[in-house]
Amino acid sequence: MAAVTDAVFTNGGNESINGGGINRAMLTNKLLLIVGIAVVIAVMIGSWLWTQQPDYRVLFANYQDKDGGAIVGALEQMNIPYKFSDGGGAILVPASQVHQARLKLASQGLPKGGNIGFELLETQKFGVSQFVEQVNFQRALEGELERTIQSISAVEGARIHLAIPKSSVFVRDQQKPTASVMLNMHAGRTLDPQQVSAVVHLVASSVPELTVANVTVVDQNGNLLSDASKKQDSSSLDPSQLKYVDELQQNIVKRVESIIAPIVGSKNVHAEANAEVDFSTVEQANESYKPNQKPEDITMRSQQTSESLSSSSNSASGVPGALSNQPPPPASAPITAAAPATGAAAAVATTPTNSQKNSTTNFEVDKTVRYSQQSMGGVKRLSVAVVVNYKQVTGKNGKVINQPLTDAEKKQVSDLAKQAMGFSEPRGDSLTVVNSSFVETETEVIPAVPMWKQPDTIETGKLALRYILGAVILFVLYRRLMKPMMVKLISEPKGPEQLTNQMDGKTVDSQPVSEAQRQQNVTAYQNNLDQAKQIAKVNPKMVANIVTEWVSSND
Repeated sequence: MAAVTDAVFTNGGNESINGGGINRAMLTNKLLLIVGIAVVIAVMIGSWLWTQQPDYRVLFANYQDKDGGAIVGALEQMNIPYKFSDGGGAILVPASQVHQARLKLASQGLPKGGNIGFELLETQKFGVSQFVEQVNFQRALEGELERTIQSISAVEGARIHLAIPKSSVFVRDQQKPTASVMLNMHAGRTLDPQQVSAVVHLVASSVPELTVANVTVVDQNGNLLSDASKKQDSSSLDPSQLKYVDELQQNIVKRVESIIAPIVGSKNVHAEANAEVDFSTVEQANESYKPNQKPEDITMRSQQTSESLSSSSNSASGVPGALSNQPPPPASAPITAAAPATGAAAAVATTPTNSQKNSTTNFEVDKTVRYSQQSMGGVKRLSVAVVVNYKQVTGKNGKVINQPLTDAEKKQVSDLAKQAMGFSEPRGDSLTVVNSSFVETETEVIPAVPMWKQPDTIETGKLALRYILGAVILFVLYRRLMKPMMVKLISEPKGPEQLTNQMDGKTVDSQPVSEAQRQQNVTAYQNNLDQAKQIAKVNPKMVANIVTEWVSSND
């Protein structure tokens, strides 16, 4: 009975005395619940932001520090988020804003690439000297040339140094300008001789009085690209000529196959061509002479005739004087013939005469003068080979069999190929047509990439997994932490009155009880209460001691 009384008084004392401690504990629990709810909400917000984090892509890479600072400043002004790659060699922005950021930065002239062009002349200060103006102009010209050369796909960077001498009024003191070009090529890329020549001519054409021989081009490995000693001999084929031959052969093959394919099928004909092209330039002058064989072709150019007549006399001449200078008397013929003179008389009567006649005739000679010039690139000879597959014929049993072409069909194919290739028998062209069964080559079957291995599917899966994981984290935090805390915070605290709700049909943990148990609890409580009152009336000192113990106790 004493134990029951002590228990009753103990419970009653705890309900009355520890009321302040219960209130403080309840306040502390509320504060802890509020802090816990705030932490859970922060974690949920962080999870949501993690699921909404954008995918960053490269905006610019391999930029110079000066350009990097300008780009970052422009991105901050445009409120575009950015971050740097792990190595710091690239600027990353959200994938949805890459193109927009590039266009906006391009409108501001970024990145400049470290080259200063003619915009340097826009910031000229007032009162600068002529020397400073000349230096700025040279720097601007070098920067513009560097930008132009860097636009070549194989060139990553370029540096140009111009040596422009000062102009002089004396002709003998004038010097030609020179240029040095340093090219930094992309990894695995090179320039062919034609591209190097293009760079040389580009620089030479941009500077007044700069010749091609005064331009030097060097790559990042120190190789001299513009070495004149490495230029090909004029007698050898250059790349452009080889390209012309290849294009000519491919054109012939294309024409032959295109005209035969409609007859036998596009996959049943194959042709190859070999062209011998003459790239020599010939200039010929010919002068020939032929004799005039036919009389009607004879043409007289000139004719010269000369005739001379002289006579000599043995008659005696008199003493020079007046008589000897007189003309002879007129001759008179005798009527009758005289007898021939003899002796001295006959010698005097005879007078000898000399006559000479020369004639020279010049005729025209048949002369032919011919000047001929043969252009380069003429075709010397063509050789074409054509292979045609057997034709497919459906047999009586319905099966498809291969049969060779007939002679008429072969001749038809040969005639068409000759017309397509431009066959010339005097030139020595040759054409060979072979009809044979093609061997079916086993095509390599590339296995299809599974859907779950495709890059697009992987990216979509990563994005979906991020959203699903974030949703799961939010759901677990809400159901396991946040909701119980909210329920506990909103529910009313249990005071001494609620502890005695067992009499109303509920236990301490709010579990319902049966009506018989409820009546039994009420009866036990009333009996204990009556006993406690009776003990307090009989022995109040004991009750005072019990209260004293409650006050001095730490429970």
